[in-house]
Amino acid sequence: MKKLLATAVATAALSGLASAQTVNLTGAGATFPFPILAKYFDEYAKLTDGKVRVNYQSIGSGGGQRQFIEQTVHFGASDNPFNDQQMADIRKNTGSAALNIPFVLGAVVPTYNLPGLTKPLNFSGEVLADIFLGNIKTWNDPAIAKLNPDVKLPPLPITVTHRSDGSGTTFVWTDYLSKVSPEWAQKVGRGNSVDWKAPNKVGARGNEGVAGVVRQTPGAIGYNEVTYAVQNKIAYGAVQNKAGRFVLADLPSIAAAANVPLPGDARISLTNTAAPDGYPVASFSYLLVYEKLDANKAFKSEAEARAFVELLKWMVTDGQKFNEPLTYGRLPSVAQQRALALIARITYQGKPLGKDIVGR
Repeated sequence: MKKLLATAVATAALSGLASAQTVNLTGAGATFPFPILAKYFDEYAKLTDGKVRVNYQSIGSGGGQRQFIEQTVHFGASDNPFNDQQMADIRKNTGSAALNIPFVLGAVVPTYNLPGLTKPLNFSGEVLADIFLGNIKTWNDPAIAKLNPDVKLPPLPITVTHRSDGSGTTFVWTDYLSKVSPEWAQKVGRGNSVDWKAPNKVGARGNEGVAGVVRQTPGAIGYNEVTYAVQNKIAYGAVQNKAGRFVLADLPSIAAAANVPLPGDARISLTNTAAPDGYPVASFSYLLVYEKLDANKAFKSEAEARAFVELLKWMVTDGQKFNEPLTYGRLPSVAQQRALALIARITYQGKPLGKDIVGR
């Protein structure tokens, strides 16, 4: 009965939005979650009879963070949350906290183009680091062959493909490599953009760009959110986790990586999981939102702010049913509760919009 009542209340709230004036929201950022965000916003436009539309620019996490700080968008999206210094700077400059709201689980996989191979290759973190450092230059290198004893590897040179734009996918990938390779941590480190060391390398914009280069270049290796590999029919490998198992990214292994305690602000790294069945390069993706929406000059009215908060609540609740068909994980229960608690903090001109909308 309670579930039916909650559904009726939610439907009534959305019906109210549908009868109001049209609201156009803008966002920018990560390419990692772009397929699921496009699905969310298409479904939500239908749900509200076209009265709430979202224009999302898939420009990379770095660009999304920048536009959020510059207040040219209603929200940003990033695969790595703001760090402590960024959080402090935003509060100092705007008088509002920045909220990092998790909304989806994904995984970054090593994609490659080796004609003739039919089974996924195995990689360890150390071997991936050596490939991207340029220490391993050909596919038949003994280090790769040792992990794949039943595979006839070609003597092709390796072309390292990386993001040329500021990227949360790059952050997740380099965060993982920094944890498993001391040499990587010392020479390159983690970040949205890094100094790639491999001599034979190609940069490309967005997950789409990296997937395109890998697909068109025999001998190439890159890193992509798994949905891009699946949609583009690009081979991707299994990665050895802390327990010593070679794990392919799929819904169960991504979910296993996220089965961890979560801090109240939800900012966490999931890479190099200790979960025996967990995929070691998994991550949440986050929506970047001002706690005080009126501190963001992109918002022009309370109606706009209210429509946005309604959308956020829908994304982390009913919208989660769209995640798995696109190879993204649903939010675990704890992460969903953290997301709703963060949304409940949102205000507009002192009015507790988040608390009112989440509490319904």
